Amino acid sequence: MSKRTQAATDTLIGRLRYATSGPFQLTTDGFHRYPRAIVSRLQDRADYAQLIKIYGRPRDGEQRYSPVEVVSTEVVPVMGNPDPRYICTSHVELQNLSPRMGMRRLTRLTNAFSKKWENLEAAYALWFAFYNFCRVHKTLRVTPAMEQGITDHVWTVMELMA
Repeated sequence: MSKRTQAATDTLIGRLRYATSGPFQLTTDGFHRYPRAIVSRLQDRADYAQLIKIYGRPRDGEQRYSPVEVVSTEVVPVMGNPDPRYICTSHVELQNLSPRMGMRRLTRLTNAFSKKWENLEAAYALWFAFYNFCRVHKTLRVTPAMEQGITDHVWTVMELMA
């Protein structure tokens, strides 16, 4: 994991450019380093907007471990012509939440917290393999790997480990 510098943000968006082909729509949170990186690296292929959340004040005694309430949001079109119907960060937030809830390696104050990068990488690889090949998703009614035609059945954990 890198620091949230402009150089690290530029590298991330450069990797996004390499991993995608246009055109597509992109929405980020209000992190101030995103617009510069995205405008300079994706100007020819992305419509881009920021969804900025405005947070309320924490209630007494809840400053440390409880999330503060989102009181409003602000949509800021940055580049191109983003479709307002698709300005949303929910999908990426779910992608961040699912591994956190499924393996707890990134949760502080648990005995599953990874201190070594190698252990974290191995845990992530195993979790994503299980998530995509062994776990039936309620909305799909099959595994993501089955939905994409990669496999024709739900894998067992033994099959995954073989």
